[in-house]
Amino acid sequence: MESWKTRLERWGFNWFPAYRGMGARITYIRHDWSEVRVQLRLSWRTRNYVGTTFGGSIYGAVDPIYMVMLIKLLGPGYAVWDKAATIRFRRPGRGTLHATFGVDPAVLAGIREALTRAAKLERVFAIDLVDDAGVVHATVEKTIHISHREAGSPVPGNGVGGA
Repeated sequence: MESWKTRLERWGFNWFPAYRGMGARITYIRHDWSEVRVQLRLSWRTRNYVGTTFGGSIYGAVDPIYMVMLIKLLGPGYAVWDKAATIRFRRPGRGTLHATFGVDPAVLAGIREALTRAAKLERVFAIDLVDDAGVVHATVEKTIHISHREAGSPVPGNGVGGA
């Protein structure tokens, strides 16, 4: 269930110029940030030269989501950064594409446990962009760097520095 707080965060995210320019919209953020849904419509803003969804819009629609989810889910004691990405285009997008992001509590527990033994780690998260029929049009893999936040370093989202 989406809360009023996550609804306001969703509206703010959708109005942020860098994200808005990609043509994507976040349609849902679960109250605890464990699930986020994104929609990318084919329009004059997202169409490429041959009339299908522009690859940059596909990537831009999903680019920041796992990083922001992990920042919210892990809390201010952790530094979370995008490190790398790959995208595999499977078929041309000729309509609206959807992506549903999820982070399981067991994954969070595994990250916290791994950081008791190591100073930093990297995790790869994959997301499929699918059409209304569930057919996969692109798969994006995001490599995320995670470590404990050093004392005194800025916390993302508070207007000072950030991720």
